[in-house]
Amino acid sequence: MAQPGSKGAIELRLTDGAQLFNNLDPFPFRERDLSSEAEQYIVEWAEELPKKQPIEIVVHLQSAGSAPDPAAYIPAAITGWFRARERDQARAIRQLFRDGRLAFLIGLAGLALCMALVWLLTQTFEGPFTRVIQESLVIVGWVVMWRPAEMFLYDWLPLLRQKTLFRRLADATVTVRTG
Repeated sequence: MAQPGSKGAIELRLTDGAQLFNNLDPFPFRERDLSSEAEQYIVEWAEELPKKQPIEIVVHLQSAGSAPDPAAYIPAAITGWFRARERDQARAIRQLFRDGRLAFLIGLAGLALCMALVWLLTQTFEGPFTRVIQESLVIVGWVVMWRPAEMFLYDWLPLLRQKTLFRRLADATVTVRTG
Protein backbone atom coordinates (compact mmCIF):
# COMPACT_ATOMS: atom_id res chain seq x y z
CA MET A 1 0.00 0.00 0.00
CA ALA A 2 1.42 3.39 -0.94
CA GLN A 3 1.85 6.16 1.60
CA PRO A 4 -0.21 9.36 1.09
CA GLY A 5 1.67 11.69 -1.22
CA SER A 6 3.89 8.91 -2.52
CA LYS A 7 4.03 7.96 -6.15
CA GLY A 8 2.69 4.76 -7.65
CA ALA A 9 5.57 3.06 -9.41
CA ILE A 10 5.39 1.21 -12.69
CA GLU A 11 8.58 -0.71 -13.31
CA LEU A 12 9.84 -1.99 -16.64
CA ARG A 13 12.85 -4.28 -16.86
CA LEU A 14 14.40 -4.25 -20.32
CA THR A 15 17.53 -5.50 -22.00
CA ASP A 16 18.00 -2.14 -23.73
CA GLY A 17 16.03 1.03 -24.47
CA ALA A 18 15.15 -0.01 -28.01
CA GLN A 19 12.65 -2.56 -26.62
CA LEU A 20 10.37 0.31 -25.64
CA PHE A 21 9.92 1.52 -29.20
CA ASN A 22 8.20 0.35 -32.35
CA ASN A 23 10.89 -1.23 -34.55
CA LEU A 24 9.18 -0.08 -37.76
CA ASP A 25 9.21 3.60 -36.75
CA PRO A 26 12.16 5.35 -38.48
CA PHE A 27 12.13 8.53 -36.35
CA PRO A 28 14.72 9.35 -33.69
CA PHE A 29 13.96 8.23 -30.16
CA ARG A 30 12.34 11.45 -28.94
CA GLU A 31 9.61 11.21 -31.60
CA ARG A 32 9.36 7.44 -31.89
CA ASP A 33 6.23 5.46 -31.15
CA LEU A 34 6.21 3.26 -28.10
CA SER A 35 5.73 -0.39 -28.93
CA SER A 36 2.14 -1.52 -28.43
CA GLU A 37 3.30 -4.05 -25.83
CA ALA A 38 5.13 -1.38 -23.79
CA GLU A 39 2.16 0.98 -23.98
CA GLN A 40 -0.29 -1.75 -22.99
CA TYR A 41 1.89 -2.80 -20.05
CA ILE A 42 2.24 0.77 -18.76
CA VAL A 43 -1.46 1.59 -19.23
CA GLU A 44 -2.65 -1.61 -17.53
CA TRP A 45 -0.44 -0.96 -14.51
CA ALA A 46 -1.49 2.69 -14.37
CA GLU A 47 -5.16 1.68 -14.35
CA GLU A 48 -4.50 -0.32 -11.19
CA LEU A 49 -3.01 2.62 -9.30
CA PRO A 50 -5.17 4.93 -7.18
CA LYS A 51 -6.65 7.72 -9.32
CA LYS A 52 -5.25 10.60 -7.25
CA GLN A 53 -1.77 9.15 -6.82
CA PRO A 54 1.04 10.57 -9.00
CA ILE A 55 2.76 8.02 -11.20
CA GLU A 56 6.44 7.20 -11.47
CA ILE A 57 7.71 5.04 -14.31
CA VAL A 58 11.02 3.34 -13.58
CA VAL A 59 12.83 1.82 -16.55
CA HIS A 60 15.55 -0.67 -15.59
CA LEU A 61 17.99 -1.30 -18.46
CA GLN A 62 20.55 -4.07 -18.48
CA SER A 63 22.57 -2.10 -21.04
CA ALA A 64 22.38 1.34 -22.58
CA GLY A 65 22.27 -0.17 -26.06
CA SER A 66 23.55 1.77 -29.06
CA ALA A 67 22.29 5.16 -27.86
CA PRO A 68 24.69 7.34 -25.87
CA ASP A 69 22.50 8.13 -22.85
CA PRO A 70 19.10 6.44 -22.45
CA ALA A 71 18.24 8.71 -19.51
CA ALA A 72 18.27 11.63 -21.94
CA TYR A 73 15.75 10.34 -24.48
CA ILE A 74 13.57 7.70 -22.78
CA PRO A 75 11.75 10.01 -20.30
CA ALA A 76 10.94 12.54 -23.03
CA ALA A 77 9.84 9.77 -25.40
CA ILE A 78 7.50 8.15 -22.86
CA THR A 79 5.92 11.36 -21.60
CA GLY A 80 5.70 12.75 -25.13
CA TRP A 81 3.95 9.59 -26.32
CA PHE A 82 1.32 9.78 -23.60
CA ARG A 83 0.89 13.55 -24.13
CA ALA A 84 0.09 12.77 -27.79
CA ARG A 85 -2.34 10.02 -26.71
CA GLU A 86 -4.03 12.54 -24.37
CA ARG A 87 -4.45 14.95 -27.30
CA ASP A 88 -5.89 12.10 -29.40
CA GLN A 89 -8.48 11.37 -26.71
CA ALA A 90 -9.38 15.06 -26.41
CA ARG A 91 -9.89 15.14 -30.18
CA ALA A 92 -12.03 11.98 -29.98
CA ILE A 93 -14.22 13.59 -27.30
CA ARG A 94 -14.67 16.73 -29.41
CA GLN A 95 -15.53 14.57 -32.44
CA LEU A 96 -18.02 12.55 -30.41
CA PHE A 97 -19.83 15.69 -29.25
CA ARG A 98 -19.76 17.12 -32.80
CA ASP A 99 -21.26 13.87 -34.11
CA GLY A 100 -23.68 13.86 -31.18
CA ARG A 101 -24.96 17.34 -32.07
CA LEU A 102 -25.53 16.25 -35.67
CA ALA A 103 -27.21 13.03 -34.52
CA PHE A 104 -29.37 15.05 -32.13
CA LEU A 105 -30.53 17.35 -34.93
CA ILE A 106 -31.31 14.37 -37.16
CA GLY A 107 -33.06 12.61 -34.28
CA LEU A 108 -35.06 15.71 -33.42
CA ALA A 109 -36.14 16.06 -37.05
CA GLY A 110 -37.10 12.36 -37.13
CA LEU A 111 -39.05 12.68 -33.88
CA ALA A 112 -40.82 15.82 -35.14
CA LEU A 113 -41.73 14.05 -38.39
CA CYS A 114 -43.10 11.03 -36.52
CA MET A 115 -45.10 13.24 -34.16
CA ALA A 116 -46.46 15.26 -37.10
CA LEU A 117 -47.55 12.02 -38.78
CA VAL A 118 -49.23 10.90 -35.54
CA TRP A 119 -51.09 14.21 -35.34
CA LEU A 120 -52.09 13.97 -39.00
CA LEU A 121 -53.38 10.41 -38.53
CA THR A 122 -55.31 11.50 -35.43
CA GLN A 123 -57.00 14.28 -37.39
CA THR A 124 -57.79 12.13 -40.44
CA PHE A 125 -58.51 8.55 -39.38
CA GLU A 126 -60.04 6.63 -36.49
CA GLY A 127 -59.97 2.98 -35.51
CA PRO A 128 -57.79 0.38 -33.84
CA PHE A 129 -55.42 -0.03 -36.80
CA THR A 130 -54.80 3.72 -36.89
CA ARG A 131 -54.04 3.63 -33.17
CA VAL A 132 -51.43 0.87 -33.72
CA ILE A 133 -49.73 2.95 -36.45
CA GLN A 134 -49.80 6.05 -34.23
CA GLU A 135 -48.19 4.25 -31.32
CA SER A 136 -45.63 2.68 -33.65
CA LEU A 137 -44.67 6.12 -34.98
CA VAL A 138 -44.26 7.45 -31.43
CA ILE A 139 -41.96 4.52 -30.62
CA VAL A 140 -39.97 5.00 -33.83
CA GLY A 141 -39.62 8.71 -33.04
CA TRP A 142 -38.15 8.02 -29.62
CA VAL A 143 -35.89 5.26 -30.93
CA VAL A 144 -34.46 7.79 -33.40
CA MET A 145 -33.46 9.89 -30.36
CA TRP A 146 -31.87 6.92 -28.58
CA ARG A 147 -28.40 7.13 -30.11
CA PRO A 148 -27.91 10.89 -29.61
CA ALA A 149 -29.00 10.51 -25.99
CA GLU A 150 -26.59 7.60 -25.55
CA MET A 151 -23.75 9.65 -27.04
CA PHE A 152 -24.33 12.60 -24.70
CA LEU A 153 -25.05 10.54 -21.59
CA TYR A 154 -22.64 7.59 -21.75
CA ASP A 155 -20.22 7.37 -24.68
CA TRP A 156 -17.94 10.21 -23.58
CA LEU A 157 -17.18 8.74 -20.14
CA PRO A 158 -14.70 6.02 -21.27
CA LEU A 159 -12.96 8.55 -23.53
CA LEU A 160 -12.62 11.02 -20.67
CA ARG A 161 -11.32 8.27 -18.39
CA GLN A 162 -8.66 7.36 -20.97
CA LYS A 163 -7.74 11.02 -21.50
CA THR A 164 -7.30 11.49 -17.76
CA LEU A 165 -5.15 8.36 -17.51
CA PHE A 166 -2.98 9.49 -20.43
CA ARG A 167 -2.57 12.92 -18.79
CA ARG A 168 -1.42 11.22 -15.59
CA LEU A 169 1.07 9.14 -17.59
CA ALA A 170 2.28 12.21 -19.51
CA ASP A 171 2.87 13.98 -16.18
CA ALA A 172 4.61 10.94 -14.70
CA THR A 173 8.16 11.09 -13.42
CA VAL A 174 10.24 8.77 -15.60
CA THR A 175 13.49 7.43 -14.19
CA VAL A 176 15.99 5.34 -16.14
CA ARG A 177 18.38 3.08 -14.28
CA THR A 178 21.11 1.16 -16.09
CA GLY A 179 23.12 -1.73 -14.89
